Amino acid sequence: MTTLLEIKSSVLRQVQACPTFRRRAEGEPAATSADPPEPAAGAWKPGDGVEFFAHMRLILKKGEGRQGLPCPEVLLRSGSPAPAEPVDPSRGLRALTQEEVEMLYEEALYTVLYRAGTMGPDQVDDQETLLGYLQQVFGTSPEEHAEAIERVKKAKAPTYALKVSVMRAKNLLAKDPNGFSDPYCMLGILPASGAPREPGPRTEQRFSFRKGSKRGGPLPAKCIQVTEVKSSTLNPVWKENFVFEIEDVSTDQLHLDIWDHDDDVSLVEACRKLNEVIGLKGMSRYFKQIVKSARANGTAGPAEDHTDDFLGCLNIPVREVPVAGEDRWFKLEPRSSASRVQGDCQLVLKLITTQPKASCWRGELSGPAATILCLHGAQNNLSALQLAVLHWQVSSRHHQTRTLDYGYLLGLLEDMQAHWEEASSLPQGQEESLADSFHAFSEFGLRLLRQLRDFFPATNSTAVYRLELLLKCLSKMQIFQPSFEVCSFRTELNADISAALKRGNREWYDRLLNTKSPREQSGPQRLAGLVELADAVYEDLQSCYGIYASLFHSITDIDFFTLTFRQLERLVAEEAWVLTEELSPKMTLEVASGLFELYVTLADIQRFWSSIPGRDSRSLALAGIHGPFLPAVKLWLQVLRDQVRWRLQGAVDVDTLEPMDASSKHSSSAATASLCFSHIQELWARLAWPDPAQAEALGTQLSQDLCAATLFYTELLRKKVDAQPGAAGEAVSEPLCVVLNNVELLRKAAGQTLRGLAWPEVTSGPEGVLPRPLLGCAQALDEDLQQEVHTVTAHLTSKMVADIRKYVQHISLSPDSIQNDEAVAPLMKYLDEKLALLNTSLVKENLSRYSLGRLGRGGAWGPFTGTGTECPCRVLEALWELLLQAILRALGANLDVSADFYGRFHFTLEALVSFFHAEGQGLPLESLKDGSYKRLEEELRLHQCSTRECIEQYYLDKLKQVARGRVRTRSVGTRPRPRTPAPRSLAQALPQRSLEQKRFGRLSVRCHYEAAEQRLVVEVLHAADLPPLDANGLSDPFVIVELGPPHLFPLVRSQRTQVKNRTLHPVYDELFYFSVPAEACRRRGACVLFTVMDHDWLSTNDFAGEAALGLGSVGGIARPQVGGSARARQPVTLHLRRPRAQVKSALRMLEGRTNKEAQEFVKRLKELEKCMEADP
Repeated sequence: MTTLLEIKSSVLRQVQACPTFRRRAEGEPAATSADPPEPAAGAWKPGDGVEFFAHMRLILKKGEGRQGLPCPEVLLRSGSPAPAEPVDPSRGLRALTQEEVEMLYEEALYTVLYRAGTMGPDQVDDQETLLGYLQQVFGTSPEEHAEAIERVKKAKAPTYALKVSVMRAKNLLAKDPNGFSDPYCMLGILPASGAPREPGPRTEQRFSFRKGSKRGGPLPAKCIQVTEVKSSTLNPVWKENFVFEIEDVSTDQLHLDIWDHDDDVSLVEACRKLNEVIGLKGMSRYFKQIVKSARANGTAGPAEDHTDDFLGCLNIPVREVPVAGEDRWFKLEPRSSASRVQGDCQLVLKLITTQPKASCWRGELSGPAATILCLHGAQNNLSALQLAVLHWQVSSRHHQTRTLDYGYLLGLLEDMQAHWEEASSLPQGQEESLADSFHAFSEFGLRLLRQLRDFFPATNSTAVYRLELLLKCLSKMQIFQPSFEVCSFRTELNADISAALKRGNREWYDRLLNTKSPREQSGPQRLAGLVELADAVYEDLQSCYGIYASLFHSITDIDFFTLTFRQLERLVAEEAWVLTEELSPKMTLEVASGLFELYVTLADIQRFWSSIPGRDSRSLALAGIHGPFLPAVKLWLQVLRDQVRWRLQGAVDVDTLEPMDASSKHSSSAATASLCFSHIQELWARLAWPDPAQAEALGTQLSQDLCAATLFYTELLRKKVDAQPGAAGEAVSEPLCVVLNNVELLRKAAGQTLRGLAWPEVTSGPEGVLPRPLLGCAQALDEDLQQEVHTVTAHLTSKMVADIRKYVQHISLSPDSIQNDEAVAPLMKYLDEKLALLNTSLVKENLSRYSLGRLGRGGAWGPFTGTGTECPCRVLEALWELLLQAILRALGANLDVSADFYGRFHFTLEALVSFFHAEGQGLPLESLKDGSYKRLEEELRLHQCSTRECIEQYYLDKLKQVARGRVRTRSVGTRPRPRTPAPRSLAQALPQRSLEQKRFGRLSVRCHYEAAEQRLVVEVLHAADLPPLDANGLSDPFVIVELGPPHLFPLVRSQRTQVKNRTLHPVYDELFYFSVPAEACRRRGACVLFTVMDHDWLSTNDFAGEAALGLGSVGGIARPQVGGSARARQPVTLHLRRPRAQVKSALRMLEGRTNKEAQEFVKRLKELEKCMEADP
């Protein structure tokens, strides 16, 4: 037997041309109440926000079927018999004739002989007793009684049917991760197999629609029905009615399955299409028919593998259904011993017969009757037209007392039309009689059209087809109007139909208004009913457009949809205007919630009109109605802000910070937060506020609230993970990994929601670009979340500090006898294991996905083969920085050791770079070789240098610092590096750089080399903006001029200027001569060092600042002096600085050395540092 799942997929392919608007509402993980700050009291009380978002999902669910224009296949859901039309029998009660008594007697016998169902305790179950009772009541003799029974037994047996009402279920099993299920029922009749059942042990395996039945072949398509899917509930309420034909009352049984719907496409409409297939005996033939149709209308590929979860089943023999019916709760049964089910299902069962009734007579005459009428016409000289007219008159009159088929009546009109053109005319009396019959029938039809929704519901395909035939009958009658010579119709029939429809619309609306929102109630009481009224109007307009409009337009040329929409829209708008004016002064949270829901439906009605090509909503009565709703919408969005925070608080409180399942790496609170944001985005799309300025204000506030909620959630997570005790010896914390995954998921959800909150701007900008306020919120949120991720990442990697330091210490303590590979092996193995664990625990980023292969070196730990361990970039960068700091710490703790020691760490550093770079699949080289890497590489290089090389490096660092300052001065407008926050504007950046340069003042000097004299001439001109170092706010500055490094100029002594008292802008104009060879000035690191000091009489001189000038760029050294006076050269302005940490790296190397030259150099510099003030 072809499975129902395959059938569902094929049916859906067949009807893919009609869009489905059903979408499964995702559930939320259960949460308990929390204690966030309470807003103003009102309709929604403080709690965990579950009730509020449940109500919000109901609002969103109403909009799922309101996207786009409806399609008839979705609206026509039922093929049950149409509602009965009103009849007016002309006769009342009278005494029965003997023939009628005999017919009644046989009918009673028929009922007893063909009884079905189980008798109740108060009923008689013995057939002979019932037959004897009938014989006694009707007073028949035994012979007459026996003859009557024989006649009844020869009659055709009745056709039975089982009426099943699926009411509700309770305590179902939760199958979805959110703690709920999306249940629906699939039910049908298992027919008799036609073969006797062999006795034997009863197996545990039960029948299932999804598994297929092996009882007597495939199950007929007409035997399967399905209920609606009820989203996110364990106690669904359906209240849906079904009727099933019964072939064998004694062996057939009702089978019902309950499933959890896990497909995105509606199963309901697919299964209901089964009832529209006629003439197919089995499911296999039906499947072939679907494949043929799918090939014509779309691609019929293999069935999709959508598996719904089984929730329980019922098997009820038809013979056990009581005669009077029953309303009962049935306990759900498992499909097999391995199935786990729970819960109960309430069914209402009733067994009936469907034998033809007298009212279903179409009107056709039997052969003898038609023969007699033909003979009568010939004998009385009646024409074929006169016979057709008489037949129409009698049938149309009879139809008003006992319903006939409209197809039969339409056939009579067509027969009369065919003879009308052949005959000359009718006698005056017959023409008047025909006109009266037309008038009576049209009046009857107009009365039915006034109650269109009652007698021809749009959801009933049988009733809609009957309406089509009625309209064709009324349209056909208009053809005869021009041919009437004696009397004609009083008015145009189309005008009468339009008037009847308008009157019917108003009566339907008034009846609905009086039922749901009577005017005698107060405003707040009427509000909920008006929301239901607006929803009912929208559904009715959908039916008008999808079903009725095409019928009326094609048959009567009446624009029924426009007529109905204009009328109902105006009535709803009038009611809404009046109610909003009444409720505006009484605005409360409850009123705001109701008005918000009402506005959403009214906006849907407007959009429905606008979605039809050629329709403009500006002409509607609802145009501009958003204005009175603005205060309610603002208040409701404030409630939404508080409810979101409560919902997030409750979700985090119950979150265990463990992955929800094997396929996801985030916890339950992240799923709840993401779902909340998705609901907000959907709600904003439904709101679609038309005023751009007001939409900008609402959208800006909503986006700010969303960003605040996102940060509030991350803060809750951080507090929760901080409060959890960490496992002893745990290097990688799973809760921290889950927090990182949650933040990443929420970052994506919040970003998508913010993009969905875009509004139409007053001045339209580039397409696809977010409005400026929304873009600012998104950027600010992204920065905050990046900072939060950085904090959590640092916390995560900090748990690895002790282990990393241990392995780095192992490298530092390893003896020189072992190879570098063996010393590094434990650290590399540890990193490989931890990164593999992080890859398992952390999600991958969309744009920062890196694959770490292992280092391609052989050694004691064997060759590293690329395993593709993946890890988010942020964690890798934090781990890389942690390793660099650990190695720097190890170097600082080991001074004056052998060169092999530093060579081993140099090998370690290169091995780690290769490991983290992974041949281009890991971190980029420019990221690896930046920041702390440069410092570490420099220290390793300096440790391998001689003392004089370190001293030269000290002076080179000073020159580089001056050069960097000059480069920054010239390139203020260049683009900053990504990790450095960019200045707000160039105007703000320039003063900041200028203040930094002027902090310690500047010194103007002029230098040149006199080759003939072999001496360096240094002229100190003046200084400016020196820092005040005396109590009077001034200084007594002087300048010390010296050459360095000392080993290049061992015989040269430092010189100094005169002291300039009480000034910050001293003028010196002093010349200094240094007898040095040009070759020494060209050496690496050679420079002139200017030190500005403040002279103190009673204490040590104070350090003001220093500057260095490289001798390689001085005229006469770099190139010979050509012509002109040396003093005519332009002076050089040097910005005074104080030594930075970067300059002290070489100094640290020298401090660890014990040779005399290094110690004397360090001692001299420390004496200078004593004169310096603390660097602010």
